[in-house]
Amino acid sequence: MIDLRRQVLLWPAIGALLALSGCAVEPWVKPYERAHLADPIMSFTRDPVSAAYMNHVREVREGARGAGSAHGGGCGCN
Repeated sequence: MIDLRRQVLLWPAIGALLALSGCAVEPWVKPYERAHLADPIMSFTRDPVSAAYMNHVREVREGARGAGSAHGGGCGCN
């Protein structure tokens, strides 16, 4: 049976090896396939400028809500 001191060193070492083994995996998306992912049909909105403006309006009106990138109160003050 492995003593406690050895286990304390063994588990972090195993975790580090597992974390570093992910760096050796080649990407699933090849460089020539990335053009398909950048296609406008893959975006969430049809008009990104309008969506950014509406997001700003929601942040200003609901600034006290939190969980966003808005700062300040709901009055539009920063």
